[in-house]
Amino acid sequence: MSGRDNPYGAGAYGGQMTASANYGAAPAVQPAADSAIKDTTTAGFSKDVIEESRRQPVLVDFWAPWCGPCKQLTPVIEKVVNEAQGRVKLVKMNIDDHPSIPGQLGIQSIPAVIAFVDGRPVDGFMGAVPESQVRQFIDRIAGPAGADQAAEVESVLGEAETLLAEGNIQDAAQLYGAVLQADPENAKAAGGMMLCLIAMGETARASQMLASIPEDLAKDAAIQAVAKKLEQIEEARKLGDPLALEHDLALHPDNHEARMKLAKILNVQGQREEAAEHLLMIMRKDRSFDDDGARRQLLQFFDVWGPKDPATIAARRKLSSILFS
Repeated sequence: MSGRDNPYGAGAYGGQMTASANYGAAPAVQPAADSAIKDTTTAGFSKDVIEESRRQPVLVDFWAPWCGPCKQLTPVIEKVVNEAQGRVKLVKMNIDDHPSIPGQLGIQSIPAVIAFVDGRPVDGFMGAVPESQVRQFIDRIAGPAGADQAAEVESVLGEAETLLAEGNIQDAAQLYGAVLQADPENAKAAGGMMLCLIAMGETARASQMLASIPEDLAKDAAIQAVAKKLEQIEEARKLGDPLALEHDLALHPDNHEARMKLAKILNVQGQREEAAEHLLMIMRKDRSFDDDGARRQLLQFFDVWGPKDPATIAARRKLSSILFS
């Protein structure tokens, strides 16, 4: 992909962005009295979330009193859930008072919302997203209730994501570029464009584009995922020969250090399911290895893959089975 063919590469963001969110002194928001919204605890999580999600989708909002973006998201998500007229329930968990569950699920940034269906996590998002995105998320989980005002952009981004997953990098880049041309602050499109560069082996250009993105936009989950992916690529280059690691594991299957290295290499090679299986195997055999390092590494993979990736969904289900069985 040349600079002529792709005008949205490195340097495309210079001077074009301004901060669009003010997380200052947001007023404290009291929990809604509606039965569709409630608070939960570590002890009540199984009943309020796992069991309830077998009857209808449950959104779990992980928050904390000191979190400005949480205060911004609270009235938005409560409004949309109440207007959903029973299609979903909202369960709120204060991570300061109840850190165990969010820690096990890898909640490292708040606000974070995870959707549970049939007792399992199936999707999620992070950050104080706009009301339209919350509606789209609920429609995706529980089915649409009305017209989707952002359907066109979401459709284009969804198509681009599919094309990229199928290896059609050029067409995906064109769609991401079209969105960026209309909305230079669209973090999903910017992240997708950088993923296209990485897929073409243009990691240096992806790094340059990442460096050019304004500070506020760089905090978005889509951009952070790309940053972590670039870090993982750089780390994997130093971990050795995967064939040698596989040979060592054939002889010494309990060599968890070698298995961890192989998982990291397989991840950057795009073999996500295999990478996750190696880390889950370590967890099944020895949770104490590297202070539960396999779980922590798997959660880092989730951050990069995204909550909707099939590999994330499959591995998170297996992780939940290990944690809650």
